[in-house]
Amino acid sequence: MELIEINNLEKIYADDGVKTPALNGVSFNIKKGEFVAIMGPSGSGKSTLLHILGLLDRPTNGEYFFDGKLVSKHTDEEAARIRNKNMGFIFQTFNLLPRTTVLENVKLPLLYSGIPEKDWDKLAKEAVEAVGLSHRLTHESSQLSGGERQRVAIARALILKPDVIFADEPTGNLDSKSGQMVMEIIQKLNEEKGHTIILVTHETYTAEHAQRIIHILDGKVDSDRKVEHRHDAKNHFIK
Repeated sequence: MELIEINNLEKIYADDGVKTPALNGVSFNIKKGEFVAIMGPSGSGKSTLLHILGLLDRPTNGEYFFDGKLVSKHTDEEAARIRNKNMGFIFQTFNLLPRTTVLENVKLPLLYSGIPEKDWDKLAKEAVEAVGLSHRLTHESSQLSGGERQRVAIARALILKPDVIFADEPTGNLDSKSGQMVMEIIQKLNEEKGHTIILVTHETYTAEHAQRIIHILDGKVDSDRKVEHRHDAKNHFIK
């Protein structure tokens, strides 16, 4: 079943009367349970596309269906609800609160979830365990390495069991060993837990953990191909 369907998506930014197209007629579908990488050089439109898919921005023209529903019909409040409940986000800069423990950082999405507060610690501990950081539960995020911080961000993205996880350059601030560890976790979330993953990256090696690569160039889909030789996730962390 299709989770995401976009048809002829356009995004035009206007600044002092000058119009700059960021997306110029992008169309593709993503099925539930797929792991798709979106690649492209700087300025190609891939980050703009991610923001629209994640309901952080709206397109200028075109259609976006999420789980069969036309996104343009949602109010800002409805879009925010879908974003919180159905979508998880992993960013290059981690976006953690520095003087706050791992457990408290991971619990943040629960604040607006409607889930009873008595269940929060259990859910957060399960998410932290899933990324192999139970031994860091009471550490402040400022005390962690970059790779550990990104794993906390993954746990936070997981906590509401979203339909889709958006990962925006998740290895961009990490050394190669930490980056590989993060990609193994993300890949296993797809293979073993069935999460739909949409990864934005400029690194071919990182993209080849996905099943499919959509290449964006000058705001258009330049190619859309299956990954023939995927990098394997090792048996680490995910339980």
